[in-house]
Amino acid sequence: MSTIPRKRVGDCTPSNPGGSNPTKKPRATKAQKTKKAQKQEEAPEWPEYFHHSLNTVLAFCSSRKNLAITFPVVRTSVEALLHGPLELEKVAEFKALLPETVKFAYTPRDELKIHSTQQGSSSRRERSPDFSAFQNSAKSSASRVNDVDLDEHVLVLDFIDNSRGKKPSSNAGFAYAPLPALTPAATKKLVERRNGRFVEAVNELLRATPEGDDPVALLQAAARDQLPVHPNTRLVPGASQPTSTGQYKTVPAPEERPSIDQVVEELLQQEWYRQQIAYQRTFDAKEGHIASLDPPLSDEIAQALRDSRKITSLYTHQVAAIQALSRSQHVIVSTSTASGKSVIYQVSLLFNGQVPLLCFLQAEPQSTAIFIYPTKALAQDQRTALEQLLYSCPGLQHIKVATYDGDTPQELRPVIRESASVIFTNFDMLHASILPHEDTWRRFLKNLKLVAVDELHYYHGTFGRSKSLADHRVRFVSCSATISKPGEHMRHLSGIHQVEEVTEDGAPAGRKDFLVWDPPLKDPMDESMGKVSSVGEATQLMRFLMARGVRVILFCKIRKSCEMAMKALRQELSADGRLDILERVMSYRGGYSQEDRRRIEREAFSGNLLGIVATNALELGVDIGVLDAVLMLGFPMGGLASFRQQAGRAGRRARDALTVYIADTLPIDQHYINNPEQLFDRGTDDLVVDLDSKIVIEAHLQCAAHEMPLTDEDEQYFGPNMKEICEAKLHKDREGWYHTHHRYLPYPSKHVSLRGIEDEKYSVVDVTRVGRPGGNAVMLEEVELSRALFEIYEGAVFIHQGLTFIIQEVSHDSKIAKLVRSDVNWTTEPRDFTNIDALQTYRIREIKDSPHRAFYGRERHVDFVVIYLLSVLPSSPGVDNRAIIDSVDLDTPPWQRETVGMWFDVPKSVLDLMRDAGINPAEAIHSAQHAYLNRYPLAADLRTECKVPEKEYKATESARKRPARLIFYEPTGKGGGVAVKAFDHTNDILRDAHDRVESCECKDGCAACVDSPSCKEGNAVSSKAGALIVLKALLNRPIDVDLLAHAADSNDAYETVVEAIQVRTAEGVAVEPT
Repeated sequence: MSTIPRKRVGDCTPSNPGGSNPTKKPRATKAQKTKKAQKQEEAPEWPEYFHHSLNTVLAFCSSRKNLAITFPVVRTSVEALLHGPLELEKVAEFKALLPETVKFAYTPRDELKIHSTQQGSSSRRERSPDFSAFQNSAKSSASRVNDVDLDEHVLVLDFIDNSRGKKPSSNAGFAYAPLPALTPAATKKLVERRNGRFVEAVNELLRATPEGDDPVALLQAAARDQLPVHPNTRLVPGASQPTSTGQYKTVPAPEERPSIDQVVEELLQQEWYRQQIAYQRTFDAKEGHIASLDPPLSDEIAQALRDSRKITSLYTHQVAAIQALSRSQHVIVSTSTASGKSVIYQVSLLFNGQVPLLCFLQAEPQSTAIFIYPTKALAQDQRTALEQLLYSCPGLQHIKVATYDGDTPQELRPVIRESASVIFTNFDMLHASILPHEDTWRRFLKNLKLVAVDELHYYHGTFGRSKSLADHRVRFVSCSATISKPGEHMRHLSGIHQVEEVTEDGAPAGRKDFLVWDPPLKDPMDESMGKVSSVGEATQLMRFLMARGVRVILFCKIRKSCEMAMKALRQELSADGRLDILERVMSYRGGYSQEDRRRIEREAFSGNLLGIVATNALELGVDIGVLDAVLMLGFPMGGLASFRQQAGRAGRRARDALTVYIADTLPIDQHYINNPEQLFDRGTDDLVVDLDSKIVIEAHLQCAAHEMPLTDEDEQYFGPNMKEICEAKLHKDREGWYHTHHRYLPYPSKHVSLRGIEDEKYSVVDVTRVGRPGGNAVMLEEVELSRALFEIYEGAVFIHQGLTFIIQEVSHDSKIAKLVRSDVNWTTEPRDFTNIDALQTYRIREIKDSPHRAFYGRERHVDFVVIYLLSVLPSSPGVDNRAIIDSVDLDTPPWQRETVGMWFDVPKSVLDLMRDAGINPAEAIHSAQHAYLNRYPLAADLRTECKVPEKEYKATESARKRPARLIFYEPTGKGGGVAVKAFDHTNDILRDAHDRVESCECKDGCAACVDSPSCKEGNAVSSKAGALIVLKALLNRPIDVDLLAHAADSNDAYETVVEAIQVRTAEGVAVEPT
């Protein structure tokens, strides 16, 4: 039971100020300007004290990108204008008036060094920069997890605003042109805008000053807190520093940390808290319910549970599941996160009906079991728990437990096959290394007694369909987080018809506090400046929590965000002087080397880590110590299911816990800021497994036939389409047995990828110490081919464990990238475009009651990486004031591959109608594509061409025109037939998408209608009304005039969408009826 939820904690104003109408498009600012104008009031009379000349000098300095705006530079110019000294106190008053807009603080000197002093005077850009300069200054990377620099600091005075300039270059008009010198006119405009903001601040102070008080004295008093203090003598505590009373000088032990309620109350009192809590909900603690086994556990097993897991009794759902297994039933347990589901199959391994396995093994010591997990980290965690249990059980210490995954050394694999009783593996290994080599695994598989599949909800989409055919001949117990219809999902995956569901959760739960965190505006008086960086807010919260002994994990959506957050934590904790906290913080994500992963996992499992920055690699049920808090940086790409899974990582042992969802600026995040109740009250979608895909069935029939020839009797496992596929695709011998087709030999499993994972990877190698005494190259991680195109290029900044490296050399032949360690204050980001072009039509289908058609066929997928951008990192925690300082052309050839997909062509009449009505066709098409995918159950394995805001809202006309077409494609390597399935059901999906968009009560689009959590462009190019127009047109439904008026956009934009030309049709293709 939850307490009454609260909105906008600490604020008496209506919930979500400034956030109820989020700006989705970069250019939509007219409403904000109108709102601002309405607030203008008659200005009070100014005292003479408030006039000065500081703004003009700051604007001039800002206009020169080669000038670092240090206080000595500004001081000299201002004193010349004032004909007198400029004191620190006066500048501090300036900062007190505009605390969120003005930066006046010490900054490491090296962070101001952006342009190399070795550059020549030529204005021509060098294509191959000299990276030796970075290597000379590079530090040793021997201790790359906890490197800390003590840099010399300089005093910086600057405005944090959105000043922009234009650069005369060969790429003029590109949306990401770097910051150069501002023109005189632009400098004048910048001065006027800053003057206006200063005037507003002074007027605000004068109006707020009580009658009889002196506003000058109030300002001077406030300025004392704004005087910059050198970090070496810092007096003002940061988020992770001790309080003024000396509290939290050392991190409290887990049992001594304050309660979450106390932490939240203290959070509300922080100087940097500005009503960011937009919503709060508290779930009260819940008592557990226990039951007894009949017959009870043996004394040996009961003692082992007490010694190894401190378990003295079992919860009701654990007992129900174990009793069902003892009756030889297949079981699915679907209960909340951290409810002790893993105990079920571990105890079941030792408990076999009336006879404990101790006695069973004495009679049949060759018995075996397989425990299957979706991730290596989870398997490592659970293997350790089982080993402890077996070691504590008399007579079972000899049972050999082993991990068998991609990291298992080749020399150990034969030993495991021959001697292990229990293996921890994943379906990839089962598919590629176990079932194809049944002859070497015969001993193990023949004696198999128990198969446990953990995190069953993870298996859906392409992976789910493939997995369902990989284990069709075994019985098992499965555990899953809370999902709808768990029994049905297990039946679809396994082919087992009799499954017993256990869904009533008997585990206790501690109090859980949920906060929805909305980053504040940089300047409350100027909404056009945007909001404070969500990354900065996340790292500030994380430092605050860790200093109070709250063990926390920060979930990031992508790997780069993970590393940027870790880099920010390094800088901020070092600045706070909290190296004791920094050495207990690590990042964890895919791509790390096996050694690094194992080391981090050991640190996490042992509870030594105080903070972890991770991607969804740790989303699943890994017991990473005793976590007290979860921070989510942006809405997870996996949707509500991932949101709730990540939230469940904290409070795993019935302790009080905290979850903070830190909203990003993306439309889907703003939707949940405005509708936070949906995060808790809205149901998750059913997990879908397509068992009828002939493409998937054929691939796995080839694998199964290699394991053992098939007969018509195997139709019970593979479904009614089996015989048809075997006759057409497999080889049939004289006796009627079906064998693998020769095209798949000798190893058919290599032709089938369960996850669509690429085999080709680039090795990223640190060569900083090569050539030095005792120095060797160190392999940091591996990068998949599809990511390497966007991350591995000469000159790129590569971040690993929050440390920056410069890519010095790339060999595409050997797929090796060499890096040197360098502390730089900029990052690089490629700018790329993806074209999905229909090449040939294989099938055409009618759309019911419409003259328009759906098409399926061959498509070309091309990624272009044209330049990379160098951006200065934020200069202050929580402030997203990154500025692009340069752009470098890349000679990387486009990455081209072919795939299959489906598409709809938007009629020319509708395209003209939208143009005449002032509707942006790119917005309408992009949102219509998302609406279609949102109603397709297998959309996780289908992609679309997302519209890029930098192109669609470009200041100059783009030569890249795209056809007016809704297009979808299967990602390379998936090959699951999801596109043809979407094509076959196009009438139902189109109608469903139309009805959902039309009936959705949101104003500008949400995750339920036209927004997608997985949109790589953040749904920035979007129009709900435009999407409805496109869907109505395809379905041949009337378009309301009011809808056209609502969708119209008065902002001018260059045309980027042109009429779609008919695609060449293969010979003999006829239109299929509905």
